[in-house]
Amino acid sequence: MESVPKKKAKVKSKKKAKPRKKILVIVESPAKAKTINRYLGNSYIVEASMGHVIDLPKSRIAVNVEKDFEPDYITVRGRGKILNRIKKLSGQASAVYLAADEDREGEAISWHLYNEIKKKYPDLAVSRIILHEITKPAVQEAIASPREIDLSKVNAQRARRILDRLVGYNISPILWDKVKKGLSAGRVQSVALKLVCEREEVIQGFKPEEYWNVDGIFKKEKKEFPARLIKINDEKVSLKSKDDVDEIISDCGKDSFVCEKIETKTRTRKPLAPFTTSKMQQDAANKLGFTSDKIMRIAQQLYEGVELEQGATGLISYMRTDSVRISDVAKQQALEFIKSEYGENFIPDTSNEYKNRKGIQDAHEAIRPTDVFNTPDKVKKYLSRDQYRLYKLIWSRFVGSRMKPAVFDQVVVDIKNGNALFRANGSKVKFKGFLKVYGKMEDDEKSTDLPQLNKNDKVELVDELNPTQHFTQPAPRFNDASIVKILEESGIGRPSTYAPTIFTLIKRYYVTRQGRQLIPTELGKLVNSIMVEHFTNLVDPSFTAQMEEQLDQVEEEKLEWVKLLRTFYDGFSPVLEKAAVNIKDVKNIFDEETEYNCKECGSVMLKKLGRYGFFLACSTFPDCRYTEPLPLAHCPNDGCDGKIVAKRGKKGRIFYGCSNYKADDTGCGFVSWDKPVKKKCPECSGLLVEKNTKDMGYHYSCINENCEYTEKMEG
Repeated sequence: MESVPKKKAKVKSKKKAKPRKKILVIVESPAKAKTINRYLGNSYIVEASMGHVIDLPKSRIAVNVEKDFEPDYITVRGRGKILNRIKKLSGQASAVYLAADEDREGEAISWHLYNEIKKKYPDLAVSRIILHEITKPAVQEAIASPREIDLSKVNAQRARRILDRLVGYNISPILWDKVKKGLSAGRVQSVALKLVCEREEVIQGFKPEEYWNVDGIFKKEKKEFPARLIKINDEKVSLKSKDDVDEIISDCGKDSFVCEKIETKTRTRKPLAPFTTSKMQQDAANKLGFTSDKIMRIAQQLYEGVELEQGATGLISYMRTDSVRISDVAKQQALEFIKSEYGENFIPDTSNEYKNRKGIQDAHEAIRPTDVFNTPDKVKKYLSRDQYRLYKLIWSRFVGSRMKPAVFDQVVVDIKNGNALFRANGSKVKFKGFLKVYGKMEDDEKSTDLPQLNKNDKVELVDELNPTQHFTQPAPRFNDASIVKILEESGIGRPSTYAPTIFTLIKRYYVTRQGRQLIPTELGKLVNSIMVEHFTNLVDPSFTAQMEEQLDQVEEEKLEWVKLLRTFYDGFSPVLEKAAVNIKDVKNIFDEETEYNCKECGSVMLKKLGRYGFFLACSTFPDCRYTEPLPLAHCPNDGCDGKIVAKRGKKGRIFYGCSNYKADDTGCGFVSWDKPVKKKCPECSGLLVEKNTKDMGYHYSCINENCEYTEKMEG
């Protein structure tokens, strides 16, 4: 019997399940997105907005003064694709979390994104989340605690943005018309410029006074120590000339040197509070030599995430803060680390607490490591040199802030010789405390370990007394650290504005750096004189500080943002109209005929001021458009007729090279990092350059290896 094949059973086709919608998280930068994505997993999409996607246009003021200062926002040029992608991803998401930084700018970025997403998807859940640090627990906590947009913060940002726009976009065109194109004025930048210019006036007008110190090296048994003359006939010594010194020295030595008085006390030094933004900028500028802009750029990298063995990891908490507050979790972790690493003896009996300055914003903790067990040495191999140095500074400051004070034995010895009294100061560490982590402080290096001395002990003067001549010095020029300090103390600007303010002053060529010093240019002095004469209120530090307080009041919902702007503008508008008429036309004020001739048409070349400083341009412009860099000195190489000019390297750093310089061997090879000067060495006629050393400060030095000539720079 023939078998009948069995029919195959029909298999019912299953409908494909719709892919589960993911949650979209929007941050500001790709680095931050990468770090957060590692913590959230496959249920989330993390996208970067690259900062503001909606803002005021650059081409016009875009503020309707008559209509309650209504801003005319547009999509930022070049950000249209980013915004479209965010909208597209939002349409595919079950919810959207806006995770920009928790400051006014971050809130404004989130608010604009919220509005754009809600226009297209009104029913989509869009929430705001806050990340104080980028660690897994912090990210999880933020996701679990979404909130609405803080409109008071948005209003404060909007008021600041419009305020700065009203100032900058109204005054800058006047400066273009009366002085030169490309200039700008700003609410905070103009005050900072005034401070720098005023300091320069003090320095230039300062008349130094001569004074002398008399020091001696003394010895007890075999141990030597220094002491300084402090009194004559029980009165504070004041030596104004060499004759005064000679008279004192001739009287000393006739009698023996005897220990008249010995005071020993124990003193403690409390650890410093963890960093705020301004204190971090000051410390990193002083200790590491970083500019404020560089400090904030590196801190941003440490905050957003660095590739460690386990993946991208945020190493520090949020870096824009003016609070010294620390979370209980961070405090406890620090104590566990200190106990395991240094022992219980370094843990204070009661927790170290630090007070915030009055009126500060306390949204964020102080700057601290996200995990104190990520010691600088542990993560060093994953960091660049600059990242490591800044991280070590932040880590050490925080860990030290949770430790016991340092304890010192301080000894003051008065040594009598006739009518002369010399004093020696000694200090010895009894207990390192927080210095175990933080290292030496500045004044520690001035202390001396004295020998064992008793009252009436005789000490021997080694060799002769050493008189040294000095001259009183004016207040030093501002550097990044000191200008940030005075801006903070004066209530001008906020943590996020210090670095951009300094950067803008340099970018506009109002200020230049000489080493670490900030020096006003002739252009900066001119602009400042115009601002001081015609916009007195705007460059008054107290007025600017008051405006900052009012912006804080907007954020605290104590002041309506439109009222703030109306009050300001009603006073500003008539001043602006008056200035536009009264400011004198000083265009081409810096133009100066030179000894050089145009290489294209033979006409006289003019020294002119451009965006980056002075340069040479043909006097027949616009008929001839030839320009060249301003020569600083003649090339020192034998047989070369070139001139030394400023050049920019690939990374933007300025160096100085011969105008005939070429990278290959076909041209002159002279280059130098040090800026040359026209003045020749008076000893060998060689090239002098500007130098800055710890011992001599700023001075001129001959580049001839066989010549040791140096000369102190004036000012």
